[in-house]
Amino acid sequence: MNRKIFILHEIYGINQFIKEQAQSYIDEYTSVCCVSLYPEAKSFSYKQEQQAYDYFLHTVGFDAPLEILSQKILEACEKYDEVVLIGYSVGATLAWRLSTLPLHRVICVYGSRIRQFLDVQPSCPTLVILPSYENSFDVNALKQELRHKSNVQTEQYQGHHGFMDTYNSNFYPASYLQAHAKILNFLRVEHH
Repeated sequence: MNRKIFILHEIYGINQFIKEQAQSYIDEYTSVCCVSLYPEAKSFSYKQEQQAYDYFLHTVGFDAPLEILSQKILEACEKYDEVVLIGYSVGATLAWRLSTLPLHRVICVYGSRIRQFLDVQPSCPTLVILPSYENSFDVNALKQELRHKSNVQTEQYQGHHGFMDTYNSNFYPASYLQAHAKILNFLRVEHH
């Protein structure tokens, strides 16, 4: 049994948080690849949040990466027993949009723009992790929308967007531990 996990980063690029998340999923069955959505694996500091956000929206966006990512995923599907996609923030919205591919599992961690792509119907078990509060929209309304979708499991944890990120000012340790345990559990499969 061999598994490949692709990780899609937040607006900041592949930073320390994303690298540590990747490490936490590696085991004897699993290799992890952090996919950079940015040219030359560019990254931003947390202080550059607005700049990073603008860069993501204008340079990458929610459409352009889909084709390249789909290709990567489909190639991996031929080589691995299981292919899993884990996305954080903007990466989670992209992961959500790719959940129609023949993946084994998809995990979307605070993908606030999922609300713009509610026509997507995941074809594999998909875990959507939401904070208790988001500045830009009503999290509970999104939760209600997702409840009616098959294959979708929604979990909500205390905290704001970024609560899983140790380096983020919104880091919320208790919620991080709960959410991380939930993700590992969701990934745990019977190895025969």
